[in-house]
This record gives sequence, C-alpha cells and structure tokens, in this order.
Amino acid sequence: MNIAKTETETHLVKITVNGVEQVKRVAPRTHLIDFLRDGLGMRTARVGCEHGVCGACTIRLDGDIVRGCLVLAVQADGSEVETIDAASDRGDLSDLQEAFHRFNALQCGFCTSGMLFTASALLAENPDANREQVREYMSGNYCRCTGYHAIVDAVCSVLEDRRTARAETEIEKTECADGQH
Repeated sequence: MNIAKTETETHLVKITVNGVEQVKRVAPRTHLIDFLRDGLGMRTARVGCEHGVCGACTIRLDGDIVRGCLVLAVQADGSEVETIDAASDRGDLSDLQEAFHRFNALQCGFCTSGMLFTASALLAENPDANREQVREYMSGNYCRCTGYHAIVDAVCSVLEDRRTARAETEIEKTECADGQH
C-alpha cells in the first residue's frame, strides 16, 4: 500500500448534522468529532482524550450516543448526527440542563454536553435508575471540576421529577377511567 496515496485520498460523505445535510470530502482517517469541529466549525463538539475514555466528544449518531473520537467520518456516511446544539434547541434536555445549573454540575462546561447526552440516554434506558446505577452509567464521562456528586445529584433529581410526573399521570388516567374526572 502506498502510504502517500492514503494520506491524500479523500472520500465523499453525506452526513445529516443537526437536521442539515452536509456533503464533504474527508480523509479516510478523519474522526467524526474532527469532521464536526474542523470541517463544519462546530466548537460545541468537544475533543478530550481522543481515545474514547473521557466522554467529552459524546454525540448522537442515528439516535444512539457514541464517542465521536472513535467513529470515522466515513463510517457515518448516510447517517444522522446530533450535537448538543440541536438537542438543546429542541428542548428535550431542558430539565437536565436546569438541574445541572441548579446543582452546579457544570462548572467549566467542557464535559457538560457529553454528560447531558449520557444522562439523557440513561433516563431513556432506565427511568427507574437508583443513585448507584446513575453513578455507574455516568462513570464513563470524566469531569475535572465537580467531583461528580453534583452531576449525580442533578441526574437523580430529574429521575425523581420524571417518576413523580409519571405517577401523577397514571393517577389521572385511573381517575378518568373511573369517571372521577
């Protein structure tokens, strides 16, 4: 294999990012997070350890959270990518964002988008998680500022608020079915 050729070779990719189709040429070894940051200028897509360990580069790829530093842009060809910008604008993270603010779980903000995406995935996958399960699920994301307690407190607060809302909805449904509405 001619190494010089692979260093100059590019591939055309079509990736929908935050609802906007992006068609770009990329080198075969370009990581998805670098495509977002360098190719599209999206600075809210963070780069941390570049080894998939810290979670700072967590994004959604076809609805699942992934480490953007472990996925090549060519692997995402034809896929939908969502960064914190779209998720935040849409409002589906608003209760988590409010809790992170309330519990001071976002001091420098570098890890926050990865933390929010990971917490959102936890809430969807295990809405009845307990504190230990939250700690375990969030353990793949590093934070150098908060010491994690505030992050776990914030996620647990949202879990409890959502459980309470679900319980109230179930009571209302039961009352309506019984004609008590």
